Formats: sequence, C-alpha cells, structure tokens
Amino acid sequence: MTPIRLISGFLTVGVWTLLSRVLGFVRDIMIAAFLGAGPVAEAFLIAFSLPNMFRRFFAEGAFNMAFVPMFSKKLEAGDDPEGFARDALTGLASVLIVFTVLALFAMPYLVWAMASGFVGDVRFDLAVNFGRIAFPYILFISLAALLSGVLNAMGRFVAAAAAPVVLNIVFIAALLLATALGWPMGTTLAWAVPVAGIGQLALVWWSASKAGIDITPRRPRMTPDLKRLAIIAAPAALAGGVMQVNLLVGRQVASFTEGAIAWLNYADRLYQLPLGVVGIAIGVVLLPDLSRKLQAGDDEGGRYSFNRATELSLALTIPAAIALLAIPFELISVLFQRGAFTQSDSEATALALSIYGLGLPAFVLQKALQPLYFAREDTKRPFYFALVSLVVNAVLAIGLISSFGFLAAAIGTSVAAWAMVLLLWLGARSMGPAAQFDARFADRLPKIMIASIGMGLVLVAFSGVLAPMIASAGLRYIGLALLISLGITSYFGTAHLTGAFTFGELRQALKRR
Repeated sequence: MTPIRLISGFLTVGVWTLLSRVLGFVRDIMIAAFLGAGPVAEAFLIAFSLPNMFRRFFAEGAFNMAFVPMFSKKLEAGDDPEGFARDALTGLASVLIVFTVLALFAMPYLVWAMASGFVGDVRFDLAVNFGRIAFPYILFISLAALLSGVLNAMGRFVAAAAAPVVLNIVFIAALLLATALGWPMGTTLAWAVPVAGIGQLALVWWSASKAGIDITPRRPRMTPDLKRLAIIAAPAALAGGVMQVNLLVGRQVASFTEGAIAWLNYADRLYQLPLGVVGIAIGVVLLPDLSRKLQAGDDEGGRYSFNRATELSLALTIPAAIALLAIPFELISVLFQRGAFTQSDSEATALALSIYGLGLPAFVLQKALQPLYFAREDTKRPFYFALVSLVVNAVLAIGLISSFGFLAAAIGTSVAAWAMVLLLWLGARSMGPAAQFDARFADRLPKIMIASIGMGLVLVAFSGVLAPMIASAGLRYIGLALLISLGITSYFGTAHLTGAFTFGELRQALKRR
C-alpha cells in the first residue's frame, strides 16, 4: 500500500467511524434524557457491556489480530486465502454458538462478576434479563468482524467501517419506537442489540459477496492453518482477557456508587469519539499493511507506514485530549444535561472525562504499537505487558477508592494505559528499522504538542467569555460550537505556522478516496 493509499484508507475508516460516533452520541443523548443515571440505565449498560466485553476476544480483539496477518500473507502469496477464511469462519461460529448457550444459563454469575454492587436491588434482576436478550449479539458481531478483516486485508474499507453505523441507527429507531408505542425502554433497547448484530453481519456479508469472496460456512474441520491460528490467537486472547479484567475492576468499583456506572459510561462515550475515529482507523489499516510489507521484506516501507500513522494519529489525538481536560463540563452539560440527566450528573461525568482525557493519547498509541507485534505473529509479549497493566490498574482503582470514590476507576484505567504504552515501546525497540521513529516524527511531535497546548489556553480563556451563552437553554449549542470552532482554528493555525504537519498528502488522499 502506497503512503497516499495508506492515508486514504485511514481517512475512509475515520470518516465512517466519525459518523458512527456521532450517531452514537445521538443514541446516548437520548438514553440519558429518557433514563438518566437510574437503575434501568445502569442495568442496560451492564447487559450491553457483556457481549461487547467478549467481542474483544472473538471479534476485533484476539481472534482478528491473529487472523488478519495470516490472511494478508496468504493473500499476498496467493495461498488459498478464501479457503482459510471459510475454515476460520466455520470454526469461530461453532465455538460461539456453544459459548452463547452457556452464557445464557450463566447470566446471573456474569452480571455478578461485572457489578456485584447490584446484588440485592432491582438493578441485578433487570441486568440478568436484559443480558439474556442482548448476549447473542456476540455471535453476529464476531462473524461480522472476521468478514471485515477479510475486506480490510483486500483494501476494501467502506463496508467494514460503515457496519457500526447500523448499530446506532437500530438503537435510535428502537428508542423512537419505544417512545411512540409505549414499549418498556430497557427491554426495547435490549432487543435492539441482537437485531443490530444481524444487520451488521448482513452488510459485510453482502459486501464480501460483491467483492467475489465466497465464505459460506462448511463442516468444521481442524486444519494445520487453524491449529496455527489457535496457537497465535491464544496469547492474544489471554491479553484481551487481562484488558477485560481491567474493565471489570472499574465497573466493580463504580457499581457501589449509585449512578457511577452511567457517569463513567457517558464519559467513556465522549473520549471514545477521537479514540474510535483515530485508533480504530490505525488498527484497521496499519495491521494488514505492515503484514504485507514484512512478508515482502520491506522494512523501510513498514517503518514509513508506522511513523506516518502514529504521527497523524497524535496530530488528531493530543489536541482532543487537551480539549477534554480544558472544557469537560461544557462538553458534558451541553451534550447530555436534559430530562433525567441532572447538573450533578454532569459534574460527576465531567470529572471522569477529564481523567480519561489524560489517558487518551496512550489508548491511541497502543493501537499504533500493537500491530508491530501482531504483524510478526508475536502475541505473547503483548499478553505479558497486559498483565503488568492489569496489576497497575487494580492497585490504583482499588487502592484509591477510599480517597477518590468512583473516580479511582478512571484513574486506574488511564495510568494503566500509559504503562502499557511504555512496555510496548520498550519491547518494540528490538524489532529493527520498521519499529523505529524517524527524524520527521521527532521533528513534528514537539510542534504538535505546542499547538495543542496553545489551543487549550484558548479554550480555557474563551470558556469564561462564552459561559453565559453555554448556560442558556436556547443558545448552549451555538455557544459550544463557537468555543470548539475557536479551538480548532487556533490549533490548525498554530500547527500550520510551526510546520507540525502539511496538508498536501491529505489533499491527495482525499482525492483518492
């Protein structure tokens, strides 16, 4: 993949992910307005988090991180990639069907493991019921993720990037139908989850068929390639499991404070916007590109792709992190404070958001560094690093709960993310030229940071000037839009003047899209 095609693919995935995140905001704003941070909202959020937790193993997590490099190399060598994908899909579906049935019976134990603070009140039974309805989503989204990996390896990014949009459209439709027809809001949202999964799977299956890829399931069989896939995926699955334990620690800490799971969720949704747009785009585009270049022995090309992807991601992520630190309350209050979501909810959520903002660059850097390992089929070292990250998170989240309450969960998450980045970077130093930062990256990173800090000062200064407008019910959207526009203008203006980045490649990439 040429540098322009790399950036073009990055922008394609980023634009569709941005659309998905915007629709996700609409969805979350509606849920916050209807349910606030009450028991139904918290029960649904835990139920929805269960299939999403396990998708990190079976979907875009461990399985796909092992599958995509193997498929990319078979595609490069012309070694029956379609047959390999068909066997992988069949095997994955077989495992997931059994796993889903077991999970439905074990749902009370899964909810207890996620939020033991729910035991003894109405939230527990609600979460169990919602969880049993929503959990089959794991089957559909995991198969959709495998097909998305096939399409991404072939350089076809649109359908895979557009699939998450389906989820949010189904959610919004469900919320509107529940309001219009008087359906129970929580139950309707729970049923929307598997329906959305079917829609996502249908979209990528149709796209794969249009691309001439026939991945119709066949009788399960254990081939040498699948054995190798399982061996490579196992450490990545364990690493994914460690990361999910990190999330469990945070939710357990939050479950003992009424409303805290909802506060952390809404904060998570906001910082996930830049993380999703940038981080997911990097992982989707960079992993197959690095795999192909390493297969071809092109270390210098791999180094260029790694540096440009990391450079572009930080150019977008560092200013986003500064903004989350500078104006968290303004963002949360305008986006979520209405209906059942009160000012006290906004204040608590804003505190969590500012802490997540400190970890945002680390989350994105993980997405840039991990492909260096996975492209080499090295899944063991990320697992060991994840274990260290787990210890850091658990010590901080549990140890600080008496001093910081539910915010200890956010502190643990952000610090653990930076610990993971440090370990990934130190481990990558022995990988040769493809894993080294080049002179252009070293020159531009300080300039990006200077432009971002300048933007943060502008946001803080003008947030006071625009405070009356942002506090006004009729003008708050305009006030926030003005504030964000001033921040964007100051950042890109300073970045252009300092030479933090140029727009020539971006313009060419946009033409290629």
